[in-house]
Amino acid sequence: MKVLSNYSLKAHNTFGMDVKCDHFVLIEHVEDIRSAVRDELLQENWYILGGGSNVLFTHDYKGTILHPTFKGIETVDENEDGALLRVAAGEVWEDFTHYCLQHQLCGVENLTGIPGYVGSAPVQNIGAYGAEVKDCIDHVEGIYLDTLQDFSLSNEACQFGYRDSIFKNSLKGKCFITFVYFRLSKKGQFNLTYKALSSALEAAGLTPSLENISHTVVAVRNSKLPDITKIGCAGSFFKNPIVPKAQYQDLLERIPDLVSYPVDEEHVKLAAGQLIDKSGWKGKQLGNAGIYAKQALVVVNLGGATPDEVCHVYQQVIQDVQNLFGIQLHPEVNIL
Repeated sequence: MKVLSNYSLKAHNTFGMDVKCDHFVLIEHVEDIRSAVRDELLQENWYILGGGSNVLFTHDYKGTILHPTFKGIETVDENEDGALLRVAAGEVWEDFTHYCLQHQLCGVENLTGIPGYVGSAPVQNIGAYGAEVKDCIDHVEGIYLDTLQDFSLSNEACQFGYRDSIFKNSLKGKCFITFVYFRLSKKGQFNLTYKALSSALEAAGLTPSLENISHTVVAVRNSKLPDITKIGCAGSFFKNPIVPKAQYQDLLERIPDLVSYPVDEEHVKLAAGQLIDKSGWKGKQLGNAGIYAKQALVVVNLGGATPDEVCHVYQQVIQDVQNLFGIQLHPEVNIL
């Protein structure tokens, strides 16, 4: 375990916010988590930071940042149908999806290109192009920080929801995820429910395969989302709102081309990006921050933006969508 003081987080958050933390702890081994607790590094504010791709720091962090760096991908069980993999929290998500592609294991190909670490994936229940990580998680292991005891939670026990899990609710701030177990298939059971993905495959004349889907997902992402090495952002900033069908019908009269996805008999999910676009925000800039010109879901740091500038943009977007459509948008990004 390494502890760095008064440490800059600029290189550890994809928004590129130039902030510092009191202590930055490199968790190089699982046992370092227990050491950090015993050394009283978590007495005040603390936060687990992986790739920093889903967080907006609004000021210097007065507390301790825990940064997992321990890695490993291990096959726990395997047969002709599939495999169960044990993946360390410090593995980069993109490296893991590449590993699955190389070993012809299906299940995470729709999630190719998502930045971040494996340990963060179940917390957010990351999703893209019709798939969510819960679809292939078998169980999650970690350590309770109050007792320092190990835990293992089944998929059901993780209480996964839309960009949600038990780790964002009753277990928030109470545990450290160490390993995620993925049950993956060798049978080529692909998820092509997302129209943009299936249409892109068809337009390119490609048959569904692990390689074709993975490469097409990357192409579609690159056509809509900024390169985080060049433009600071945290990907999709807002959740797609879920509204009652009655409200959806009212909006449909005002917006004939309203994009929607069925949720259940009483609710419909709307496209936050479309609502932001129709609010006039797509491509709009305030100071050094704004909304990305190719995807209205993305709040961007256009170069040298301060936390206040980024906050002003996303707060104004929420207010304008509320005023125009009566819908409250909620950030998908963790705001600290």
